[in-house]
Amino acid sequence: MTALECLDHGLPTSADLVRQSEHAVVAIVPAAGIGSRMGADRPKQYLEVCGQSILAHTLDRLLFHSQISQVIVALHSDDNIFDSLPQAVHPKLTKVLGGGERADSVLAALQLAPQNSWALVHDAARPCLTVSDIDKLLASRVQFPQGAILAMPVRDTMKRANQQGEIGSTVCRDNLWHALTPQLFKAQQLKGCLNAAIAAGVVVTDEASAMEWAGISPGLVSGRADNIKVTHPDDLGLAELFLMRALTSQ
Repeated sequence: MTALECLDHGLPTSADLVRQSEHAVVAIVPAAGIGSRMGADRPKQYLEVCGQSILAHTLDRLLFHSQISQVIVALHSDDNIFDSLPQAVHPKLTKVLGGGERADSVLAALQLAPQNSWALVHDAARPCLTVSDIDKLLASRVQFPQGAILAMPVRDTMKRANQQGEIGSTVCRDNLWHALTPQLFKAQQLKGCLNAAIAAGVVVTDEASAMEWAGISPGLVSGRADNIKVTHPDDLGLAELFLMRALTSQ
């Protein structure tokens, strides 16, 4: 059927499909880490908060967002817990084998992302993400077509330590931001930048750092302070507080 015939029948043309794919959003969750700093008997993403695991809360935020068409989770080869989660059988969810580093896991997931889609990469251990923050980040594609990240302006006085563990200097906090997730970039461009940065021996701490190394300046979208990353045992109580508040406000 020709493009003209498609128009006559009200069917999407190939150009329509390309435009749709250019706005498609695939969420990527690198979840292959072991979270040793928690000192727990299981990876931190499987610790329970408010009735289900941290990872389950995180996946709920992404799976039930109307603009996210697919969620790809990168897992450790020895993971024997994920399949027991209710979210594991969701039709929008796909599993992939992760790697030794975050960038390796993200790259593995990107292999499954549609050619013209956007990749929204989110930490497995950030269960308090809100719909409003996802909406803000997705809407920022108009202002930041090169991609953007959720972030929060630094509020506290910043100190740089010397090698003895003493204060070496006070760092001006003007224009300093805490990087958060999700981070949103065109999937194929992110894939290329990650591969190039790794090949050059660059330490890639988040997706934005690979883009920056490639000469791209991602946008900064102000996010909520309760979008915390559960890293230490004390974070569990704080995450529970934020999640309970979110549940009672619904």
